[in-house]
Amino acid sequence: MTARDERALEMDFAVARQDFAAAGEVASRVKQVLRQLGIASDLVRRAAVAAYEAEMNLVIHSSGGKIVLKVDSERIVVEARDTGPGIPDIELAMREGYSTASDEVREMGFGAGMGLPNMRRCSDAFTIDSSAGRGTTVTAAIYIAKPGS
Repeated sequence: MTARDERALEMDFAVARQDFAAAGEVASRVKQVLRQLGIASDLVRRAAVAAYEAEMNLVIHSSGGKIVLKVDSERIVVEARDTGPGIPDIELAMREGYSTASDEVREMGFGAGMGLPNMRRCSDAFTIDSSAGRGTTVTAAIYIAKPGS
């Protein structure tokens, strides 16, 4: 983000472990902020889905963490950072339907193993940085203006 970009912004949202009562609030706030910035509705929807999936992963699988929303004239970035156990096998975690969620979480209707695949599907660029005991950072970028245009 450049200082001259009037729409450049960065916001952090805390997400608590196992706080199902608040789950979804960060995604709603992301959606609200992007609408206020005048971002196209299809991009807002994609960013909100990515934020929701990231938020639920933090609630279900981590020790808590935060979601960082970054917006500039070129992209929307939703980044989920946690200090959880890490993802031992990222390739496996990216398979639709694979989940390490507990039976209790599944009984609540969560943990279907679609979070990371949905984030990737909604993103123009997607990365996962994770290691055991250090935590995970998942980054989903959605381009507002295609690079080079």
